[in-house]
Amino acid sequence: MALSKDLLNEGESIVVDTRTHPKALLLPILALVVLLAVGVFVQSAVDNGVVTKVVWVVVALGIVWFVVRPALIWLTATYTVTTRRLITRHGVITRRGHDIPLSRVSDVAYERDLIDRLLGCGTLVISDASTHGQVALPDIPHIEDTHRRIQELLHDLHSGDPREEGA
Repeated sequence: MALSKDLLNEGESIVVDTRTHPKALLLPILALVVLLAVGVFVQSAVDNGVVTKVVWVVVALGIVWFVVRPALIWLTATYTVTTRRLITRHGVITRRGHDIPLSRVSDVAYERDLIDRLLGCGTLVISDASTHGQVALPDIPHIEDTHRRIQELLHDLHSGDPREEGA
């Protein structure tokens, strides 16, 4: 999806590549509807052309801040699980990332509230052996499948033949 194959190490393959659930766009869509309704209402209710233009400028700024910005943040945030690590990337202008080797992951859990269950998403909570402790990845689509796949990777990693690791 968003992670380039060039960023993978030799022998590493992508297991899960996703971004947050589109439910993150529900509030921006609602904001768009409200902002456009305010602009149309003021234009039809007020005869003053200057006031109408000022309101449409404010509406346009509101659309950029409350609709375009969250949509760009949603588009640029990705979560990738490979056979060796968990990779998070986010940021529009300044890209930030965090990699957690699977060998350092000590626990994987997920949380789902009522809305998450209806939409098929949830928050994935990764506990690792670092100073950060836990990394919460909100609104992961197909959370149970993603959780199961990570658990399988961890099981395979920790139950590998010790003779193969030393060879």
